[in-house]
Order: sequence, then structure tokens, then C-alpha cells
Amino acid sequence: MTAGLPPLIPVEHFFDNPERALAKISPDGTKLAYLAPEANRLNVWVQTIGEDDAVCVTHDHERGIPAYFWSRDSKRIVYVQDEGGNENFRVYVAEVDRPAEPARDLTPYEGVRAGILDVPRATPGQLLVTLNLRNPQLFDVHRLDLDSGELELVAENPGTVFGWVADRDSRVRAAYAQTPTGDWEVLVRAGEDEPFRSLKVYANEDGGEPQAFSPDGEALWVTSAEGSDLKRLVRLDTATGEETVVHGDAEADVMSPVVSDRSGELLAVITLRHRLEWAIFDEAFGRALEAARALHPGDLRGISMDATETKWVITFDDDREPGATFAFDATTGEGEFLFRPRPWLDPEQLAPMQPVEITARDGLTLPSYLTLPLGVEPRGLPMVLLVHGGPWARDVWGYHPECQFLANRGYAVLQVNYRGSTGFGKTFMHAAEGEFAGKMHDDLIDAVEWAVEEGYADRSRIGIYGGSYGGYATLVGITFTPDVFAAAVSYVGPSNLVTLIRSFPEYWRPVLAGTWFRFVGDPGTEEEPNEEVVEDLLARSPISRVDAIRTPLLVLQGANDPRVTKLESDQIVEALRARGVDVEYIVKDDEGHGFANPENRLDIYRAMERFFARHLGGRTAEPEPTGV
Repeated sequence: MTAGLPPLIPVEHFFDNPERALAKISPDGTKLAYLAPEANRLNVWVQTIGEDDAVCVTHDHERGIPAYFWSRDSKRIVYVQDEGGNENFRVYVAEVDRPAEPARDLTPYEGVRAGILDVPRATPGQLLVTLNLRNPQLFDVHRLDLDSGELELVAENPGTVFGWVADRDSRVRAAYAQTPTGDWEVLVRAGEDEPFRSLKVYANEDGGEPQAFSPDGEALWVTSAEGSDLKRLVRLDTATGEETVVHGDAEADVMSPVVSDRSGELLAVITLRHRLEWAIFDEAFGRALEAARALHPGDLRGISMDATETKWVITFDDDREPGATFAFDATTGEGEFLFRPRPWLDPEQLAPMQPVEITARDGLTLPSYLTLPLGVEPRGLPMVLLVHGGPWARDVWGYHPECQFLANRGYAVLQVNYRGSTGFGKTFMHAAEGEFAGKMHDDLIDAVEWAVEEGYADRSRIGIYGGSYGGYATLVGITFTPDVFAAAVSYVGPSNLVTLIRSFPEYWRPVLAGTWFRFVGDPGTEEEPNEEVVEDLLARSPISRVDAIRTPLLVLQGANDPRVTKLESDQIVEALRARGVDVEYIVKDDEGHGFANPENRLDIYRAMERFFARHLGGRTAEPEPTGV
């Protein structure tokens, strides 16, 4: 089976830090920032465009920086960081012209989560930030001075607001709230000294999420499924609440508008089918985009522009080549290659990702992706069912390090957008209500049957792996259908829906009615339980069927995870060990809901490589550990 496979690619090539990534041009168009390692952690480096003078301007040696912003004056780098994965993010600022100085913590509040809402054009020395400083459940909006750290409250959350929207003058003038029944409400106001008023209420399944203000501030661009199964971009009049449809797709939900930062005009609308689709609303932008897309066959996923919107830095996603990055001149249409984040990966040795459609037992079409190993006949292969988290998320076409890692080891990899996945319309998404461990799991089993019947997979060598909801699906797979899977890996996976929902972070509470309570159920508190719901949730929980487990299991958990707490993994592992079942359990004390530090990522993927090789028969470069 292994004779024709390409050479084993080191685990580090997939899961260690990239060489460079996430490039952004400064607003003044003179500098380029990007992430690159310092002390084995991703930090922000800045160089003058056209010069070889790159210098590291942040020095986070604990967790590394996942994302960042330029300040409007091109003098600062702004980012957020948490501690050990606890998701209580703080806002930091680093001075570009003083790179040796440590970044300043502008929100040094214990147990508080900060987020960046807006980087204002008119006041480059300020940010709009969200903080649950006043109430752990509620996020208010403050203006934050980048020099002094002084906060000014500009919007107080009444207890229902899920998100905020600033206009082009960086005034917080719209909010997205949840009603007591779990529907969604758009709130607006004429100015920050006036109260919010209700503009429009959308049924829960219709969404109605405001994205940005129109240039004149008299309308909002909103993604809405009202009157349609699929989300469309609509113009919502802020005076009357009247919707005007701007763009809809025949196959998938609209993702988002692309709005000019310079003028506020609508440039394009993005939709994700199997591949990314662009609907153009500005001719000049459309011409530039066409020239930019010609630089690489992948999907153009990232555009960073200077303040004039003539100098771009663009990033492509491709199933066999991640993150190819170019400088692009929108005036001339000329591009220049800058870097590949992982230059050590040879695209010719990576496996193509193939979109496939699978029909569930009740007739629902499941958009899915199949990645087959190179160099061998795609018949009777060991297969890993890779289940996405969320569950309100989706799998997409493009580079997926886990798919490529597993395919290189000889496994077919199947990813399924089961019912409840986003992007395929409200009927598809809401078909998941009440279906945890029900039809959502049936979809996964139907996909396995499809792969076996098509001849791709060997029925006796099917593995399942996923994180978060995907970890729950993994545990459901080996408790509700114990004969299907020969190996299972649960990564921060819930085992008990009652303890899971009761342990959610405080700031999730205001929006649970329209999400978890609607789709899964409200168990109440320990002091005041909803007994009927508790009974139903326990019936859908792997912990209640632990005696059925006979599949080898590897459990991965971050000790600081605030979403799926360590209790969820502890209790399934303890129950198995009480039965005398040997289960491999890896806990990282400095991680949360997903592992950020490269040494931890390498540990778990090496363990997974050994585990799947042992039970499914794929290749491994990792020897089994020796000794006790």
C-alpha cells in the first residue's frame, strides 16, 4: 500500500510555525508587516517596502500573536493576546519606531475579555474596543487612547447586544441584539448622545446581521435570509427598516460585503460555494481584482490595502499551496511574488482536495470534501473522517494541514458539512435543531457508508477525529455506533451536554436562547434544573454510553479551555479507566480551546500519527515510545 506514496513529510513541516505569514501593508504604503518567529513564537515584524531592514516589533514569547492591526498613522502595531488560552484577551500596542521596547498592555484588567471593534480613520490615536469590564456577561464599547490607555464609554450594553457596528466616522450607531425568544434585532441611533431604537426584528433563522454602514450613513449592509432560504446582502434603510436586496447567490449564503475603506462604497460581495465567488459592484475594483486573481490559481482570500487603495498585499489559499503572498499595484495591474509561508512544502507532494456531494438517508445533500493520498490506487484505503467544529461552521476547499498530513501518511480523508453547518441556507442549518447525536450523526455515518460503497475506504479501517463539536461527534461515534470506527481522536471534545452548557463563559449567556438552547436545550442550573431537558441531554451525551466504547481512543485537551472545560475530557477518561480500559490522554497546561504553541501542536500530531498507524495501518515516522 505504501510503495507509491511520496516521501514522508516531517510533522514539523505541517504544524510548526510558518516562516512568514499574514502580511499587511501600512496605511501610508511604505511598510510591510508580517508574522514570523522570534524565540519560537509568532511575532510581528516590520520592514520598509523595497528594503531589507525587517525588525521584530513585538516580543511575545509565551503564546505568539495570531492576528494584528496597523494603527491609522502607520506608527503602531495593535494586537490582542490572552493568557494560556483562557480567551480573556487584552489589547496591546507596539511602537514601530521603537522596536526594542515591549508592547504596552492597554487593558490590564483581570478576568476581562477585550476585542477591537474599529480602528478609526479620523482619530488615528484611538481604537474602539469592546470590554466586559462592567459586567462579565456584557460587552460595552469604549474609546481607547493608544497613548494614555484612557477609556471613554460610548455604548453601554442593555443586556441583549451581541455585536456593535460603527459608522464611517467611528460613531457606534448600530447594534445586533437577541430578543427574549431568541430572534435577532437590529438597533440604530442617529448619534452617540441618543438612545438606540429598534429598527427591525428578524426571525432566528433569517439572521439579519448588520455588516457596515453605507457611505451616507443612512443605510446598513445586512446579511439576511428573510424571504429566502439563502442569506442575501440587503440594504436596510435606517429610517424605515425597509429591505432592498442587493445580491443573492443561487447556491450558497452570502458571506460578506467588501466595502471601500476610503469611500465606504460597496466594492463586491463574497459567497463561498465549494470555491470562493466574487460579485463585483465597482468596475475599477473589478478590473484590479481580475488582474490580481490571475497571479495564482488558488482562491484570493486576503487583501490588505494602503489608504489610497492602490497598493495591495494579497494572499491566496490553495489546496496544495498555503498562503502564497504577492504585492500588487491596482493601478497598473502588476504583481510581485513576496513569499510562501511554508516554502519547505512541495505542492507536487501534496494531495488535491476534491469537492463531493453525498446524499444522506433522508435525501439531504451534504457538501463534502475528499482528499486521497498520492501514489496509490484510491481503493480500499484506511480513512479518517475529519469532523469540523462549531457546529455552526463549515469545511471549505483549500489548504488543510491535517488533511495533508493524514494523506501523506496514506489515509483517505473525508470532511462532511453535516446538517447544521453554515453557508448552505437556513433549511440546511436548522435541520440540526434537536439532532445532536441524532440526524447530525446519521449524516456522518451516511458519509462513511458512501466512502465504503464507492470503494475508497476499507470498512475495517475507518478512524474518526475532530475538535470541539468534532470531538463530541468523535465520542458519539464510538458510543452510539461502536462498530463503525477502528480508532478515534477527540480534541477538546464535550462528553456531557449538561455540564458543557452549564460551564459556558458568562459572556455567552445573553445569546444562548437563539443558539445552544434552541438547537440543543437549556438544562437550567444545578440548583434549578430543567429535569426533562437534562434527561434528553444526558441521553445524547457520550458519558451516558461509556460502557459501549470498545474503540481505541486518544483524548487531547487544553487545561485552560473556557469553552469545553477540562472536566469534559476528564470525565470520559476517568470512566474508561474505571472500567480498566487503556485510553491515551494528553493535557497541556498552557493551552485552551485549540493549541497555539508549536511544541504542543507537534506533540499531539506525533501522538496522533503513532495512534492511527497502530490502529489503521498508515505510515509513521514516529517510533512507539519505549519504557514506562
